[in-house]
Amino acid sequence: MKKVLLVLMAVALLSSCGKSLRGGGGEVTGVRTVAFNEPSPYGMVLIKRGSFEMGPSDKDSLWGTTPETKGVSFDAFWMDQTEITNSKYRQFVYWVRDSIIRERLADPAYGGNDLFKITEDRYGEPVTPHLDWNRPIPWKRPNEDELRAIESVYYVNPITGEKKLDEKLMNFKYEWYDYTAAALRKNQLDPNARVRNTDIKVDPNEVVMISKDTAYIDDEGNIINETITRPLSGPWDFLHTRIVNIYPDETCWVNDFNNAYNEPYMRMYFNHPGYDDYPVVGVSWEMATAFCVWRTNLYKESLNLPSGQAIEPFRLPTEGEWEYAARVGKNDRKFPWIGDGLQSSKGCFLGNFKPGKGNYTEDGHLITSRVGSFSPNEFGLYDMAGNIAEWTSTSYSESGPSQMSDLNPDLRYNAAKEDPYAMKKKVVRGGSWKDVSQFVRSDMRTFEYQNETRSYIGFRCARTQIGFSRSKGK
Repeated sequence: MKKVLLVLMAVALLSSCGKSLRGGGGEVTGVRTVAFNEPSPYGMVLIKRGSFEMGPSDKDSLWGTTPETKGVSFDAFWMDQTEITNSKYRQFVYWVRDSIIRERLADPAYGGNDLFKITEDRYGEPVTPHLDWNRPIPWKRPNEDELRAIESVYYVNPITGEKKLDEKLMNFKYEWYDYTAAALRKNQLDPNARVRNTDIKVDPNEVVMISKDTAYIDDEGNIINETITRPLSGPWDFLHTRIVNIYPDETCWVNDFNNAYNEPYMRMYFNHPGYDDYPVVGVSWEMATAFCVWRTNLYKESLNLPSGQAIEPFRLPTEGEWEYAARVGKNDRKFPWIGDGLQSSKGCFLGNFKPGKGNYTEDGHLITSRVGSFSPNEFGLYDMAGNIAEWTSTSYSESGPSQMSDLNPDLRYNAAKEDPYAMKKKVVRGGSWKDVSQFVRSDMRTFEYQNETRSYIGFRCARTQIGFSRSKGK
C-alpha cells in the first residue's frame, strides 16, 4: 500500500513533460503535448516566413497604369525544389496499378485468393504495398490464374501490337474532410452556436443546407462524381469523396499543337526512361490534387506517429506562396533571378522559355528540360520561371489578391460538377517552355480550367511548417 501511495505522489509532482512541479506554489506551469520527431520532407526546401508586396512589380507598359499590389504575410512552408517529375508521378500511377492487381488477386473471377500477396512485379521490380497490406510474403512466380489478374491491367493495341498500361483503369478514390466548412458558425449542429448576438432569437428548427461531393463507378465502368445538396445532419456531411483518373493525358502533345509532328512525345514522354527526370505534364488540377492526397498518405504511413496524431498534408501551393517563393520575397523582383535580364554574364539563358519568334532552341532546349537544368533562386528552388507552368490551389478571379486576406492569402472555391465552367478556373503560375519572356515573370498570373490537361502545365507540392518558427527568418 505504501508503494502505491509513493507512486501516486511521484505522479502528482511531475508534469506531462517530466519536469518537477515541486515548489510551483499553485501557479500555472503548463501541460505540454507529446513530441514526435518529424523529418524534413524529402526533396523540399523550407521557405521562411515573411512578407512582401504581392502583384505586378512595375506599371503597365502599354497603358501606363499603376499596378495594384497588396502587402501580404506568409507562415513558413516547405516547397518542392523541382517540379514533380515523370518518375515521381509514375510511382503514383504504379501504386494505383498495384492496388488493382492486389484486389484482383483476391477476386475469384481472376482465380485469385486473399492469401496471395506479391512484393515484386513480373519484371522483378519492387511493388509499392497497398496501404492496408498487413503482411507481405515473399514473391513467387504467379500461376496462370494469378498471371491473368496481373495482365488484366494492361491492354494490347489490336493494330500495332503494342502493350501498354490500361489508363482507363487508373482511378484513384480518396476522401477529404472540409475543416473550413465544418468550422463555419453557420454550419454548426447546435443552433445556439450559429449566432453570437444575444439580441437575436435562435430558431431551433432552422434547416441548414450543405453541399457534399460523392463519387462512384457505375456498372459500365464510368466515373461518376456529383455534388448533392441536403440538410445538415452530422459531421459526416463534411467528408467528401472523389474519384479521379490519374493517368497523364498523353494526347495533349497533339491537341495543343495543330499541324505539328508531336507524336513521339505523345508515345514516349511519360513512359520512356530518357524522360524520367523531366517534369510530368498532361495532368489536370484535379489529378495534381489527388497526387498530393496520395503523397500525404504515403508519408504518414512512413512515420511512427502517436495514436491519433494529425499531420499537415501535402498540397498545391497557394498563388501567394508561389509568387513569394519565386520572387524570394523581394518586391522589385520580376524573375526568380537577380535583375531583369534573361541571360547570364556569359550569355547563357537563365530559364527554359521561348527566346524568339519560332525559336525554341536558343536556350538549349526544344520542349521541356530536365528539372534542375538551370540555377536555383536564392531560396534553392529550380525552374520557377519557364520549363512548365504550375498549378496552384487558388481559384482564379480577375481581381486577384484584392479579394484575399493579407495573412496567408488564398481564394478557394470547390466547384461542383453542376457549376458553370467559368467557375472552375484555377491560377497557373511561372510560364513554360512555349512562352515568351513576358509570361515567365514571377508576378504574371494566368489560369486554366481544373479538368484541363496541357503539355506545358505541371505542378510541385507545398506543405505548411507547423510550430517551429520562433522569430522572423528562423
